Amino acid sequence: MQRRDFIKSSGAGAVALSALSASRVLGANDRINVGLIGCGGRGVFDARLMRGTLEDIKAVAPANYHDGKVDPRLTEPRNVDIMALCDCNTARMEAAKQWTPNAKTYKDFRQLLADKDVDAVIIATPDHWHAAMLILACEAGKDVYIEKPVFYRLGEARAMIEAVRRNKRIVQVGTQHRAADHMAEAARMVQSGLIGEVHFVRVWNYMAGFAPPPVPDSEPPAELDWDAWLGPAPYVKFNRNRLSYRNWMDYTNGIITDYGNHRFDTVHQIMGEQMPLAVSSSALRFRKNSAGDIYDMQQATFEYPDYILSYEACNYNGHGLGGRTPGMRYYNARGADDRPHGMAFYGTEATLFVDRIGMELYPEPAPGIPRGRGAAAAAEIAAQPPEMPRKRPERMHMNEDEPTPLHTKYFIDNLRARKDPFPNIEVGCRATAIGCMGNVACWTGRKLRWDEKSWSFPGDKEAAKYMFRPYRKPWDLVKFS
Repeated sequence: MQRRDFIKSSGAGAVALSALSASRVLGANDRINVGLIGCGGRGVFDARLMRGTLEDIKAVAPANYHDGKVDPRLTEPRNVDIMALCDCNTARMEAAKQWTPNAKTYKDFRQLLADKDVDAVIIATPDHWHAAMLILACEAGKDVYIEKPVFYRLGEARAMIEAVRRNKRIVQVGTQHRAADHMAEAARMVQSGLIGEVHFVRVWNYMAGFAPPPVPDSEPPAELDWDAWLGPAPYVKFNRNRLSYRNWMDYTNGIITDYGNHRFDTVHQIMGEQMPLAVSSSALRFRKNSAGDIYDMQQATFEYPDYILSYEACNYNGHGLGGRTPGMRYYNARGADDRPHGMAFYGTEATLFVDRIGMELYPEPAPGIPRGRGAAAAAEIAAQPPEMPRKRPERMHMNEDEPTPLHTKYFIDNLRARKDPFPNIEVGCRATAIGCMGNVACWTGRKLRWDEKSWSFPGDKEAAKYMFRPYRKPWDLVKFS
């Protein structure tokens, strides 16, 4: 399938900071020195794939390694060194040094950003740290690969965009669906009108999530700087369950901005880059005796100019949408019938089902088939000459590999070419905003209007309270206007 890049856009905002340092200018064949901020599982995954040796791919993405071969695009020379590591948990840094033994180590990310030998950084920390780290990295002259969600609160977005553009940085968001060939093909199919007019899109994330039991607060382990881990978030006593930060609203925004973020970005890619005009949402937590406080179930409805997007998150059942094609692989499926994550685009000519590693197209039945009469009626109508012949879409399906290895490679390609990535900072902020908007609608308990130009809920003082959470001192390292 052919690959296409889709959207380029601009943003505005304001933040006052002074530069920390300036990165060196890269030549076309120079080694790119990358620093990793956040040495947990995802950070290590990104960093090893960005370095991109066959050993790295086999170690962290074995599903992309088939009979001794990988996608030939992945074997192109990278000339990348993961030369600096940072984590407020020293044990994680030491574990990361097993695969990059010569890397420098820093407990404070500001020291890594001040290292003039570092050209680019990967930000793979809990979500509440993303905005400050991205802005400070751009001010330090570093290019950035930032994991999603891009920000924690809607009010951080404009300052992030302004910092990227003012400092002329290459920033790529870790929404790896954008690197998948079938996503670009799905966008072509929808935008060309192949499946007809699309006015309804459905997105779902279903999982039988593990619900850990509560444990008492305790002293943090010696290797962890707990105050730095919390950073701008409210101070609480250490509890080991909080290290699983995706379960806590102090550090993330729940399933809708975690798993949902990827799929909102894909909806924007396939349907065209728009923002919703209105949003409503309901959410509940049923497992009140388990650790954490994210919602177990959430439904949100987003009204776009040309279509309705319905989102569902479920944290106690992993089935999701039914219906499977024999021989197809499905993202994160654990059984023979479940389909836990995906998107459906309902067109007047066909329905397109898409997930991270594949897609299927189901044509609409021919017009005029009586309901309930089945194959016999369909055959009768098919035998009659059509009044106006037209080519209808045909049933199809396809699979491909997990796209993160290619996505990290494209970041390096973009650095060398000084090219704005297709998942750039504006694209990333729009996708993250969708989930955050859904939460604000839930917290206010009513339908909200959104204005993209002002990046606000216009005239809504209650909703405005949720646009930003003040940073805790002394970790208020960035001043937002």
